[in-house]
This record gives sequence, C-alpha cells and structure tokens, in this order.
Amino acid sequence: MIAPVFIDDPADPRVSAYMNVRDRDLAGAHGGLFVAEGETVLSVLLDSPLFAAESVLVAENRINGLAGRLEAALEVPVFVASQAVMDRIVGFPIHRGVLAVGRRGPDRDASSLLADRPDLVVGAVGIANHDNMGGLFRNAAAFGAGAVLLDDTACDPLYRKAIRVSVGGVLKVPFARAGDGADLIKLLREHGYLPIGLSPRGRLRLDEVDPATRPALILGTEGPGLPDDLLDRTETVRIDMAGGFDSLNVATTAGIALYELSRRRLSR
Repeated sequence: MIAPVFIDDPADPRVSAYMNVRDRDLAGAHGGLFVAEGETVLSVLLDSPLFAAESVLVAENRINGLAGRLEAALEVPVFVASQAVMDRIVGFPIHRGVLAVGRRGPDRDASSLLADRPDLVVGAVGIANHDNMGGLFRNAAAFGAGAVLLDDTACDPLYRKAIRVSVGGVLKVPFARAGDGADLIKLLREHGYLPIGLSPRGRLRLDEVDPATRPALILGTEGPGLPDDLLDRTETVRIDMAGGFDSLNVATTAGIALYELSRRRLSR
C-alpha cells in the first residue's frame, strides 16, 4: 500500500473524482469511472478481476480498521480525511466513511459472454430502478449466475447506489448490453439458451423447468413486467403464490428463481 495521503482541503484536486458525488451520479458525469461505497464493496473491488481501483478515500476514524485490507492495494493511492472534510468533499454525510473510485474499462460484448457458456444467465429488460438493479446483481452473484445481459433501456449497474445495494455483486458478475429486448432474447437462443419469461400467467411452474434446457431468466420492469410481445418469445414460467396475490419485487423474484434453477442444476 502506498502511504496514505491526508487531505485537509475539500477542494484538493487529488480527490476531485469524489466531489459532489450525488450530483455527478445524476448527471452521469464520472467520465469512465465509477464510485464504490462501503467496506464490503471496497474489498470486492480490490479483488475484482473485472475492474481496477483508481483510488480510495477513507474517513480518518476508519483507516486503522482498514489497514490490513488496504495492504493488498499495492499501487492504489489512499486518501484520508476527517469526517467533516470527507462530508464536504462528497457533498453529504457519508456515514460509511469508505469510498473508492474504479475504472469502467471497455464495454463487454454480449456474444463473447455467452460464448463462455455460463450455466446460469439473467436478462434484464427495462429495469430502470437502481435498487432493483443492485438487488438483481446481488442475487445473481449469490446463486452463481455467470452473466447478466441488459437491454438498451436498463439503468447503469455501475451507478453508485446499484453497486452498494448489490454488495459488490455488480463487480463480480460480468454484464453486457444486448440491444433491445427482442435482440437479447434472440441472442440467447442463438447461443443455445431457453429464455424463461416470468409471468403470473406462465405456462409452467418454476419447479417444472428442465435445467437441461439451459434456461436463461428474463426479468422485466417492476409492476408491468415483460411486455406480451417479449413473453411470446419465451417459455413463460410462473411462481405460484397465495390466492389473490400475484406480484413480487423484481429482485425478490430473481432470488427465488435463481435459487430454484441453481438448485435443480446442481442436483442433476
């Protein structure tokens, strides 16, 4: 680890990437970088084979507890500030006291991700809520999904809140854009996957899906779900619920479905 540098001026240009984080998030103005928040997410970033940390900013009262972890950071600059100065840099009270900036790198190609033939794949169509995107990636990482494909309208998984909610899952599971929803489904079929469209009107129960078909889970927006023209291109599957109730949060749905598909795959 490079010796930590103490920052006492919120306008210090060495921490410019951390300034007014919320405003920069909303403007999408990180310029090829992303911001990771929290100790757990920092650890994932430092270990990630997909992304590289550019720098770390830590509140003074957190540095001793992180010293062991940061020893592995080698050439990554570590900046330390008092809590008050850090809050002024970031633009709001940053209670976790741990931030890092990572570099995005080149966009991944969806076909190349599928060419590696991951056993579990998730497709996200029209998911615009960063909490839901983060929750989806958290479940994808937890249940061993090897890739997430995003349509053109899905929100950015590398938005700070999505990374935080995913507990670093966004930094573990490879993802790529795959055109519109129809393009995404077509690409999955071309690579030998059976797109599974979740719907309360699904033809099959979730437990009836044959894992030997190489299912790929397709998830739509909160509320409306997948549009009918996309459901018509998939094998429709339902999660049976108590009478009179037919809706789950998309991240919860992903967790249930990925658990069942991974369980059945492992038990083959």
